[in-house]
Amino acid sequence: MMRRLFPHPVLSLLLGLTWVLLVNHIGVGTLVMAAILGSAIPRLTHAYWPHQPRLNSLPLLLAYVALVVWDVILANIQVARIVLFMPRDRIRSAFIPVPITLKSPEAIALLAGTITMTPGTVTADMNGDGTVLLVHSLHAPDPDAIRDEILSRYESRLKRIFE
Repeated sequence: MMRRLFPHPVLSLLLGLTWVLLVNHIGVGTLVMAAILGSAIPRLTHAYWPHQPRLNSLPLLLAYVALVVWDVILANIQVARIVLFMPRDRIRSAFIPVPITLKSPEAIALLAGTITMTPGTVTADMNGDGTVLLVHSLHAPDPDAIRDEILSRYESRLKRIFE
């Protein structure tokens, strides 16, 4: 019965929490709407989720989220320095192909989202077989170093979490 009501309980919880954070007020109406969204959206989209994402370690996922939040903070400072103080002719933007070995669609989506959420980089494209992400970097004096950092800092952790 609970499985039919909440086919994706983590998604239900996240949707409800997101609603409360967006409204920025805890009241009866807010909690009722959070419950409606948290139960209706997963049920309506259940047909598009053929399987539950396999998560090997919740503590590792939480550590990953903390790492990404920290990296976003640091990247904001770096981007501000580049934009405010670096002469335009010294900025070296580049498209960087990043070969990935992740197989889980959830892990690939999380990696692409992480890259995009981090200021100064954006995931621009992915090849047809899902083995290469094309990443644009605002300032990439050494594109290989950026590629290697993405692989070692994010992809390796996502492998331990999802695969």
